[in-house]
Amino acid sequence: MPGIQGLSVACRFPTPRMRLSFQTQCLVVLFLAAMPGCLSGVSAEELKPDRFEKEIAALEKKIESGISAKGAVLFIGSSSIKRWTLEESFPGLVAANHGFGGSHLSESVHFFDRIVTPVSPSIIVLYAGDNDIAAEKTPEMVTEDFRQFVKLTETKLPDCQKLIYIGIKPSIKRWAMREKIQSANAAIKSICDANPKLQFVDVWKPMLDEKGEPRADLLVKDGLHMSGDGYAIWARLLLEHLPSKVAQ
Repeated sequence: MPGIQGLSVACRFPTPRMRLSFQTQCLVVLFLAAMPGCLSGVSAEELKPDRFEKEIAALEKKIESGISAKGAVLFIGSSSIKRWTLEESFPGLVAANHGFGGSHLSESVHFFDRIVTPVSPSIIVLYAGDNDIAAEKTPEMVTEDFRQFVKLTETKLPDCQKLIYIGIKPSIKRWAMREKIQSANAAIKSICDANPKLQFVDVWKPMLDEKGEPRADLLVKDGLHMSGDGYAIWARLLLEHLPSKVAQ
């Protein structure tokens, strides 16, 4: 492909020999412009629509079998949800775990009709955005995906009492990304604060030590996923937003 000056000349004076090449180049430029994920550093893996098909199909079977009961409190999002033993944290809660590890918030949006709507959840607990920032999505992109999730909830699940978003957690592995994470958290919190049916649960400060750094005891060896002590903090912070009979 010619340089900027070459393209400029080609635009003004395309010769018959180079006309096809120039047209092809224009098509490539237009294609890339229409694919922001390609330009933003988003993992190419996310562009494969079937990468979670087996997990999504398994969650659909949980709905069909009744394991994920109608009207349950639905937990959805990435691996921090998938790895959560909800029965231990909330023994009195009718809950459904629809986490799928490694997922982005945009994928919870994408699969909404398959793994959220059929449950008709009374409350939704959402944790996603962590992997998005790691894949070089901007805080604005994560925030927009959250808006899309909220819109789907309001449109398709008008009887859902509440959507609870757990803020992106601090971790040792992704500590260098903390400014972007906090920016996304702040933007999503402002959306939640303006809507009585939305709740932002801030887990950031409770997971930091006296030096203001991630507590290693709240994470497993990989420095990313949470230990039982980490989940205990999340459960404590969530309890006040769940049905009162569970909190007692």
